[in-house]
Amino acid sequence: MIRTIDLLDDHPFLDGLPRPWLERLSYQARPGVRHPGQRIFQQGRAADRFWLLRSGEVTLDFQVPGRGDIAIETITAGSVLGWSWLFAPYRWEFGAVAVARTLTIEFDAAGTRRLIAEDDALGRELTTRFMRVMVDRLHAARTRLIELYQPAPSSAGEVTGG
Repeated sequence: MIRTIDLLDDHPFLDGLPRPWLERLSYQARPGVRHPGQRIFQQGRAADRFWLLRSGEVTLDFQVPGRGDIAIETITAGSVLGWSWLFAPYRWEFGAVAVARTLTIEFDAAGTRRLIAEDDALGRELTTRFMRVMVDRLHAARTRLIELYQPAPSSAGEVTGG
């Protein structure tokens, strides 16, 4: 049987973390599975956990008034899912839906926040890693929204106005 700490040790997001940190994190984690079409979390709802993806695919979406949920990015194995749990008011900034059967490592947010508060070095390291994820996700969201709302280029030779 594979232990949770071994799953953590193999995940790229946690690469290079000292074994004692992984051991403490393992007490906040458990293996999980999400099935195609299953909503993992909804934008605006309470963010009480996060996941490391071991396999599969998850699409992140964003609610756009009048347009519904717009897919902004698909994340795959080796990625982390969820960062809103780290910052008050602990509400999801995006939504997420499993596209394929997805194996995860699910973490309890409150327990992980306690670990971060108790150990400044661990807290700095995890916060830095999650900040990189946030920047990437916000960039992807901005890019996707620009694509959606950018006017289509006019055809060559088309006469306009007059």
